[in-house]
Amino acid sequence: MPAPAVAAPSHIGIANLPNQRHKIVSRKGARFTIMVLGESGLGKTTFINTLFTTILKDYKKPEHRFAKQINNTVEIEITRAEIEEKGFNVQLTVIDTPGFGDYVNNRDCWAPIVNFIDDQHHGYMKHESRPERKNSDDLRVHACLYFIQPTGHTLKPLDIEVMKQLSTRVNLIPVIAKADTLTPSDMQAFKDRIRDCISHHGIQIFQATPHDDDDAATKAIMAASPFSVIGSETEVTYADGSVGPGRQYLWGAAEVENESHCDFKKLRNLLIRTHMHDLISSTEETHFENFRSTKLTAEGRSDDDPSARARKVMDTKMKEEEDALRKRFTEQVRLEEARFRQWEQRLIAERDRLNQDLEQQHRAVKQLEDEYEEVLALRKK
Repeated sequence: MPAPAVAAPSHIGIANLPNQRHKIVSRKGARFTIMVLGESGLGKTTFINTLFTTILKDYKKPEHRFAKQINNTVEIEITRAEIEEKGFNVQLTVIDTPGFGDYVNNRDCWAPIVNFIDDQHHGYMKHESRPERKNSDDLRVHACLYFIQPTGHTLKPLDIEVMKQLSTRVNLIPVIAKADTLTPSDMQAFKDRIRDCISHHGIQIFQATPHDDDDAATKAIMAASPFSVIGSETEVTYADGSVGPGRQYLWGAAEVENESHCDFKKLRNLLIRTHMHDLISSTEETHFENFRSTKLTAEGRSDDDPSARARKVMDTKMKEEEDALRKRFTEQVRLEEARFRQWEQRLIAERDRLNQDLEQQHRAVKQLEDEYEEVLALRKK
């Protein structure tokens, strides 16, 4: 039976442990990896630059995009930056996927992305099993922003399939791009259709856990999902005379940080201000652990499943037997091929001999015919 908890005197300093932890975290900083995924032209680069108020990524040149259309491939681009705010450093990594969804045939276009995410988990798992574990290049994705075209209808089949593939591997956050192209009523109806589609297909998206003092704020943030965003690297004058990022139109300005125009502030709060630590910890405690458990179980190393080890041994034996049978079959085929080649050579040699005999017979017949002609000629004389 465990011993009952004893209240310690307040003056020994246990209550100062959070402050110690805060100092350690502030000194070490944090690593945060964010992936932006979606078709070209949805403003992913602009959104990232707007989110961190700096130019982290440059736009693609048109000829570079044309080259990718020819290659018909999805690439992985990694951009690294270090951002400091009030003495706290964040090693930021942005992963972009140019070429995704840009082709007529997009079959399995998500495979390079899924493989990349799995490879990062596998690489970290291998690194953790080494005796020396310093200098790890940890690129596990903490948040994947999936950009959706503002069509006003619902998710496309490609969106559904990709989101299903990613939702079990990463913290998936759906984002509606270019929110200024839809009216508020159309945007709300579009969000409702997307939510219904996500629920119908069992797609798991990131759900922020409320903290003790921000339950209402967290619920308000998650109620806006999927988040509608506007990205802009230029500043415009708002209706109240203030200046901020936005897009200027003849009718006025679409304000990036105006919550009646889009959900940019809510998404920024979720990613950076309130739940960045939750995104990092859920990647470590949920997605990485699921990958690790699945991988070890597949290798027969599960502690609580002895049958898995037995299956592993059986699979190994079957593979050895299969390899032996394949080797015997290959050797038998090689011997039969050698016998066939010998038989073929004998046939060719016999054919050549018969041809020579035939030519000799032809020459003999020709000689007899010539002699017969000579005899007839002599008789006529």
